[in-house]
Amino acid sequence: MLLPWPPLDPVSGALALCVALIAAQWLWRVAREARLGFVPGSAWWAVPGVVCLPLAAILDVPALFGVGAALLLLAEFWPLAYRRPRSRPDPAWPAVGAVLSLVAVFGVLRRGALGPEAVGAGPQPILLTLLLGLSVASAAGLVAALRFPKVATRPALGFQARWNRTLTPDWPELNVTLSERGAHLRNVSRTPLRLAGWSPAGMNAWYRVRDEQGRVLAELAAGQVALLPVTPFDSGVRVWYGPVEGRRGARPREGQDAGNPQARLFRADWTPAAQAAQRVLN
Repeated sequence: MLLPWPPLDPVSGALALCVALIAAQWLWRVAREARLGFVPGSAWWAVPGVVCLPLAAILDVPALFGVGAALLLLAEFWPLAYRRPRSRPDPAWPAVGAVLSLVAVFGVLRRGALGPEAVGAGPQPILLTLLLGLSVASAAGLVAALRFPKVATRPALGFQARWNRTLTPDWPELNVTLSERGAHLRNVSRTPLRLAGWSPAGMNAWYRVRDEQGRVLAELAAGQVALLPVTPFDSGVRVWYGPVEGRRGARPREGQDAGNPQARLFRADWTPAAQAAQRVLN
């Protein structure tokens, strides 16, 4: 395993195996994120990172190994490494790239099998490494396209959601902060959410959710903020919402309404500002 691997001489078999495992782990991560509806963003830095690792041995430039490791870390931990695309990824171009790169790899290996005199010195390991990197990138694009879920965009939620049974997620998808203007509702999830309406706590009311400029919002993007104009006497809010997309054929979970299986309820309560003087802190 420590001896050079002939096609990528002077890359050892151990290094080649490690690089292959890193590439396989990254492809598995791409497949997992694609299943959740995300495609690589800054995670594409993993491809040049994988390529730099064997090039460090081929070119005898140890600094390239550090560059490759840094790129792999950026691809894994950089914010928004995976992003939600506007449309479903197309598998056509990744498939073309995968086929062409594999054919080129086979051609380089075939020339190498004829002997050094048929290839010449130097360029074969470098060219083979670059082609393998292209193969990894094409495979990632193909995996992301094939694993991307088939979704059905649902219509906007309406007033009926106020009376249907709803689901409260175990992990909050919305967050609220108070200011002099009112309650600022933020989408803290990774996906956009459909908005039905809201009501102050303890009241039988129904208001449309609006942004800070007063425009009605039917959808709240990830990280977007809406303004709920509560009064100093309000003690909380209730917001009815749902996901923008859902898998086709998904069955309602326990506690959801069969007629509106995606309806969810966000609850937030606080001590009214008008009663702040009577508040007791333990």
